[in-house]
Formats: sequence, structure tokens, C-alpha cells
Amino acid sequence: MTRSADRLRADDKSAAESVPSGRLVALTVAAEELSVSVKTIRRRIADGSVRAYRIGRLIRVNLDELRAALLVVVGSSH
Repeated sequence: MTRSADRLRADDKSAAESVPSGRLVALTVAAEELSVSVKTIRRRIADGSVRAYRIGRLIRVNLDELRAALLVVVGSSH
């Protein structure tokens, strides 16, 4: 096997590891689903707390990952 074949195989493995396993949706769909604004989602992408995926010219987010990033547990008032 040649070095270039080894490199291609390594590139395929790293690409497969970065492929999201959840449902990718448009920012408008995610905003509507989670009752937040698109601007809020864009801010989270910019600050790095949510990963965005570019498919051609389209930006998509993993809905499960976004939900987890936006979820804030509020303590009880006891």
C-alpha cells in the first residue's frame, strides 16, 4: 500500500468521526422547534457552544446538540 493510500484512509476515518449522528436542520427550523430566535442560534455558533455544519451554501445544526446547549437547569426556590 502506498503512502497516499494510507493518507486517504486516515482522511476517511477523520471525516467519518466528524459526521454528526443526529438530525441536521436549518437554523429557522431549529429556532421554531426550540422557541428561540435565529439570532440566538447564530450567537451560539459564533461563541463555539454549538457546532454548525455547512452543506454547500446551507448552514445546518444538529437539533439534539443545540437543545443540549440551550438547556439551562433552574434550581428550586425551597
